Amino acid sequence: MSTLKSTTILALYSESTRSAVVASDGQATLDTMIIKKHTKKVYRLHDDSVLVGFAGATADCLSLLDKFEGKLKKYDGQLRRSAVELTKEWRTDRILRHLEAVIVAVSKEGLLMISGAGDVLEPDDGVIGIGSGGPYALAAAKGLLSVATTLTSEQIARRALEIAGEIDIYTNDQITLEQIHW
Repeated sequence: MSTLKSTTILALYSESTRSAVVASDGQATLDTMIIKKHTKKVYRLHDDSVLVGFAGATADCLSLLDKFEGKLKKYDGQLRRSAVELTKEWRTDRILRHLEAVIVAVSKEGLLMISGAGDVLEPDDGVIGIGSGGPYALAAAKGLLSVATTLTSEQIARRALEIAGEIDIYTNDQITLEQIHW
């Protein structure tokens, strides 16, 4: 899969605060041109109990989110089971296997990164970043988490995306942030 550009998604999961955050920038680009500054890349699924963010081709991502919503419904909101079933279908379906996207999904069950390459990965530390600015936001969030004990997850996510936006040309400062509690 080619490098996914045009976005920054950051997700934080905390069992201690019983909450999770998914944040994104708002920029949509086509090659080197900014098409839109306020694109929605974070969604609530399964009666608002699952947050998802995506990087990749927008139509591909939206198609996969519909499929994922169906899996969540079929498997009663079980995040891991739904993610594995989505990935199996994504890899084996003649049309779906050509979709280029990466999805971050979080619920009370945990935090996952899902890809068409067959990945269903759960980070060890409850933080993941995807998209072209993902590594920058991830590094910023990990740094903030290691020293800023008074900041909330929302504050960390927002500041990490601001930092990524200062570095990555495909990331802007129009931040969308969604949070769930359980």
